[in-house]
Amino acid sequence: MYPPRLIEHFQNPRNVGELGPPAITVQVANPACGDTLRLSVRFENGRAAEVRYKVRGCTASIAAGSALTEWMEGKTRGELAAFDAALIDDAVGGLPAASRHAAVLCADGVKEVLKEHLPPAANAG
Repeated sequence: MYPPRLIEHFQNPRNVGELGPPAITVQVANPACGDTLRLSVRFENGRAAEVRYKVRGCTASIAAGSALTEWMEGKTRGELAAFDAALIDDAVGGLPAASRHAAVLCADGVKEVLKEHLPPAANAG
């Protein structure tokens, strides 16, 4: 039912946990299925230096969260803004139609992180 890469991310999830301040931590949920994603990102020099996640949800959501953290590390705000749920679908080797909500949950998480991570003012000081 699930592709091997998805199973691999589920059985051996990467970057599980939460980062403390000054990391940004957001939580998003899918009200239809009840899955919840908590995403923590620490930015350094304009890039996502560390990313951690916690998921309460199905196999696909756990695997998608793991793949998301790997994808996010090292990305700039602009690269994060270009995130599309299809990237997660590809990263886990294809989500079954009934599990595509997992990729949407990841996209919602990235959007929330970007709302919280405002770029520094150009003329601050």
